[in-house]
Amino acid sequence: MSITSKQKFDLKRFIKELEPFRGRHTELVSVYIPAGYDINKINTHLAQEQGTATNIKSASTRKNVIDALEKMIQHLKLFPKTPENGLVVFSGNVAEREGQQDFKVWSLEPPMPLNTRIYRCDKRFVLELLQDMLEDKEVYGLVVMDRREADIALLSGKSIKPLSSAKSNVPGKTKAGGQSAARYMRLREDAAKDFYKKVGEMVKDEFFEKDNLKGIIVGGPGPTKYDFVDGNFITNELKKKIIGIKDISYTGQFGLQELLERSDDLLAEEEVINEKKIMNRFFDTLAKKPGMVSYGYDEVKKNLENGTVEVVLVSDTVDDNIVEELEEDAKKTGSAVQIISTETREGVQLRDIGKFAAILRYDVSI
Repeated sequence: MSITSKQKFDLKRFIKELEPFRGRHTELVSVYIPAGYDINKINTHLAQEQGTATNIKSASTRKNVIDALEKMIQHLKLFPKTPENGLVVFSGNVAEREGQQDFKVWSLEPPMPLNTRIYRCDKRFVLELLQDMLEDKEVYGLVVMDRREADIALLSGKSIKPLSSAKSNVPGKTKAGGQSAARYMRLREDAAKDFYKKVGEMVKDEFFEKDNLKGIIVGGPGPTKYDFVDGNFITNELKKKIIGIKDISYTGQFGLQELLERSDDLLAEEEVINEKKIMNRFFDTLAKKPGMVSYGYDEVKKNLENGTVEVVLVSDTVDDNIVEELEEDAKKTGSAVQIISTETREGVQLRDIGKFAAILRYDVSI
């Protein structure tokens, strides 16, 4: 499961807010509630921890822990059940000076399902699991083949992990003596189909149950890769995952590296495809119906306050506070906000025209 640029932005902002806080002792409370877990059991557990906290020797630490837990228990009553992806909750006395009190509580439904339950009192909030979600966990399948051999690997970032390989029994093009040309050709084709079936089974074994598989790229010299993909050798579910077929010169390990090099544009586009689509929609509308878009902070802000904005497009280079301000305005009028990365040509264009753009609900020039 991937998270969008907007989800990444929100998560980074949440982490950034909590990272600086430090307790005098182990008095900052972090709770991670897994997806599907009974939130009532968490409240029961926190109440038990309040009882245990009465044994803490330091009076100030004891009070801070008990009050932080109470603040969290009261906050959790706002949730009739655990949200779909689980819930993370943080609570504690974050006053800057010792002896003062400033108890706060934060909660967030993470962008990916939680499968870990955590309760911890520490001098800092436990943020590692959230930080881990910012890393791209999705992988791509790589298949490199010709009629002689096939190699299957996983691509994570720029790292290739070989999984399996196979050699074929397809006879060479030189005909054995005493065999008719037609019979020899039939033997070669039958052997090729057997090889494709074997490779198809390998692909199924390696990729079928990988939930984080974002796509499959097939490459190789000659027409073999097309015969394999177009034939009935891959399950329909996996065939839908094929995002590209590339012509390359080699097979084996060299072929996998070459396939990666040839697929840079394909992979980059796949990662931000939704952002590219919305930006292309903006530029198309700008060219055909300029009254239905606006750009530049002042124009976008004005249209947003007037309730005419369908979606605000904001460059990922914009300061967090400004994005938060626009999000507040957007909530009031039911508008959407989408963060656009500068990893694509369209994202760079948005940055260069002022970092802010909007697609409007109707033509404001009429």
